Amino acid sequence: MWVAGVDGCPAGWLAVFRSFDGRDHSAKIVKSIADVCTASERPKIVAVDIPIGLLSISRPGGRAADRACRKILGRIRQSSIFPPPCRATLQAVSFGQACEIEQANSAPPKKLSRQTFNILAKIREVDAVALRFEGLIFECHPEVSFWAMNARQPMRLPKKPSRRKNPDSESGLRERRQLLLRNGYDAEFLTTCLGLAKDSGPDDFVDACAAAWTAERILNGRAVRFPRLPDVDAVGLDMAIWA
Repeated sequence: MWVAGVDGCPAGWLAVFRSFDGRDHSAKIVKSIADVCTASERPKIVAVDIPIGLLSISRPGGRAADRACRKILGRIRQSSIFPPPCRATLQAVSFGQACEIEQANSAPPKKLSRQTFNILAKIREVDAVALRFEGLIFECHPEVSFWAMNARQPMRLPKKPSRRKNPDSESGLRERRQLLLRNGYDAEFLTTCLGLAKDSGPDDFVDACAAAWTAERILNGRAVRFPRLPDVDAVGLDMAIWA
């Protein structure tokens, strides 16, 4: 029995498959999120780092799930969770159009961040199949997964180098790999490189591993959900982040 954790990458989606007993793992890059859901491993749960369920009118802080997760991550990691777009913004084909639609469908009016626009196509792709795979596909966030893995404490360092907060390019990744080693992954698997450097990065792989860990927790009933109660959007998707 398998579960899968998925993170978006330049080449498509990086998927880590984890056996339910935690002993076997595999990883691959696929073109579409549907390819993960219908993979030969037949995963029982797919946890993906992308918003599922969108507000009709954006509000400060985003969805209840975003606000709740930002709160538990605290000051040092909360910036990793940024508000997703409103549903109407999925129609946008350019950054300028996305900003116009978002501004017209937010209270108070606000434009879309460039960071959110950069993943708009992936949000659109997951949204298109989320109802089809309801009960199989769940939203997660790597920093919230690592929070749960780390005795409910946020990670100390960012994954990517920062002149001020993390001058060592590997220290944040190393911190997370140590947690993954203690939670069912072996050192050899954690050195996996898929494709070329332009296809995916080491942070994509680490995040997909964390997502697969969360998928297993969802399957065995141990996962934490934010918010605690169902929060359904206009098309019937539950807006929840799992860890």
